[in-house]
Amino acid sequence: MNKKILPGLIHRLPQNVMSRTMGKITASRFSRLAIRHYIRHYNIDPSIVEKPIREYRSLKEFFARRLKPGVRTIAPGDDVVASPVDGTVSQMGDIHEGTLIQAKGKQYSLADLLGDTPEAAKRFYGGKFITIYLSPRDYHRIHMPVEGDLIRYTYVPGRLYPVNQLGIEHVDKLFARNERLVTHVQTSELGRVAVVKVGALFVGSVKVMYNKATTNVKRGCKTSEDIPGTPHYQKGDELGWFEFGSTVILLFESRQLEWADDVKIGSPVLMGQKLAQLKASE
Repeated sequence: MNKKILPGLIHRLPQNVMSRTMGKITASRFSRLAIRHYIRHYNIDPSIVEKPIREYRSLKEFFARRLKPGVRTIAPGDDVVASPVDGTVSQMGDIHEGTLIQAKGKQYSLADLLGDTPEAAKRFYGGKFITIYLSPRDYHRIHMPVEGDLIRYTYVPGRLYPVNQLGIEHVDKLFARNERLVTHVQTSELGRVAVVKVGALFVGSVKVMYNKATTNVKRGCKTSEDIPGTPHYQKGDELGWFEFGSTVILLFESRQLEWADDVKIGSPVLMGQKLAQLKASE
């Protein structure tokens, strides 16, 4: 397709309807016939998958597969941040005056991303952020990057633009326009941490373990609520999952984080891998 036509076309597609339709197709029992082709096409290692391939009833179920216990090691330490997902770092850095970097020359508002007021978003000013893209071949369960109390969530309905390079380059304020589900975590060492799960084209939905909140619903409206009982999660605990690929953005209130040496823009990461650590006190 002509490269000049495609960027304009993505704004005109019925993205949410297409994504719900794809969700229904991949949830059908017929779709299980495509699982082995999917594995070969994306070069997925079936030896680390939780159960035998023949036991998955649909492509959607396989896509949201769990891994065998012990396949991933969780970086230890209350002052250490672990990657919540398998993926690739697309951006990282400091949060300057309430803006984050999407790509070179493109920025977006922190308050818009959170679906919150500029005043409420100020707690993250001067902190850090990291954006991790999950490709179709990646493991799509989302885990806790830190230990802490789950205190609040916000669901923000929106578009479902693709979050691959095409979307990043051609859709302004992409992550603040797509549907997203934000989980706020209070920690003892790192202050407030926000885990932002961003929907994308053909993502059937984003689901979380702590309640029935889900994205890509018809006539969805913004929801922001405290999480009953403020459940306490350990680092590495399963937080939720994507039904097809997308992006996770981590926001940190702490200004004292240092990125791990092997975590850079463009580098692959595995769930549980060390992303950052508090600076040692002088």
